[in-house]
Amino acid sequence: MSAVLEHHGSIPLKPLCGALGVSRATVSRRLKPPPPPSPRPTPERALDANEKQEVLDVLCGERFVDRSPSEVVHTLLDEDTYFCSERTMYRILAERNEVKERRNQLRHPKHARPELVATGPNDVWSWDITKLRTTTKWSYLNLYVLLDIFSRYVVAWMIAQQENAALARVLIEEAIAKHAVQPGTLILHSDRGAPMTSKTVAQLLADLEVTRSLSRPRVSNDNPFSESQFKTAKYHPSYPGKFSGNGEALGWGRTFFPWYNNEHKHSGIAFLTPADVYYGRSEEVLSRRHEVLLAAYAKRPERFPQGPRRRQNLLPATYINPPESNMEPTEESVCSMEVPGRVVPAGDLLPPSSGSRRTAGVH
Repeated sequence: MSAVLEHHGSIPLKPLCGALGVSRATVSRRLKPPPPPSPRPTPERALDANEKQEVLDVLCGERFVDRSPSEVVHTLLDEDTYFCSERTMYRILAERNEVKERRNQLRHPKHARPELVATGPNDVWSWDITKLRTTTKWSYLNLYVLLDIFSRYVVAWMIAQQENAALARVLIEEAIAKHAVQPGTLILHSDRGAPMTSKTVAQLLADLEVTRSLSRPRVSNDNPFSESQFKTAKYHPSYPGKFSGNGEALGWGRTFFPWYNNEHKHSGIAFLTPADVYYGRSEEVLSRRHEVLLAAYAKRPERFPQGPRRRQNLLPATYINPPESNMEPTEESVCSMEVPGRVVPAGDLLPPSSGSRRTAGVH
């Protein structure tokens, strides 16, 4: 287009546009832009400045300040008064940027987006509670799970009949003691459920020097590791769908979580088991796998048309809501962990006076 505009005076427009493949109509519009639109005339029936101000005073007065123009029009009609139509009222408000919610609405505070990074085991734990259906209608059990996000290792789990902050406190306290987590080194992330935001848990974390992190309200993907682990549990072939009681649920958990931590090849951690990553065996396992692939390549290189396989590596960090600068594509796998633990009989962690009925403890 710039070449056409440069040479249109010396070369006829038709052959020039044909040679360059440019539309003559487009060139003509560029050479002779249309004049600016003329101002729209004011209709005779339009309200003058004084009438507009009178309408605005009525709309913004104490009586109608929190009502919509439609309500104002009909209220005034009932009083034998008419200033203008509803649409004209909206035009008058729009001229002054007043078209908005006129009622006094609740303003939700803006919650910060949680951004967490784990560079090793016991840097960040994620925990949540999910319901387990039973054969009794409207009756559920509660599965508490604490997960190390770097390794996807379940550091503790518990099945209880209640969703209770006191039970959560005991589970967290015993899990931290069991895994010898040093004060000031752990971040505990969760959603904003009642046990998670309770004063009981907050006071415990303050005493243990554990940093608390909370998801944003009504944001479903701020706690992805716990949600993913719950799906793995409920889609496992051993999951019955409904439990007949506490005993059956506890028996299932004692079978599932050791499998999950010690046998499950997790796709997020280069198909290592969570226990391999949590206990520092990942490099040994990945090196052994690579040696097997190199031996297979040396024996039959024609079966590897793209050359020897590259060695798999774990990423050095696992994120919850990573910063944009860290969202780069990579062939390496993301680390994650899960951990089982010991079984605590019902009633060992809480005094009988608490009234809580727990059926499983820290695992």
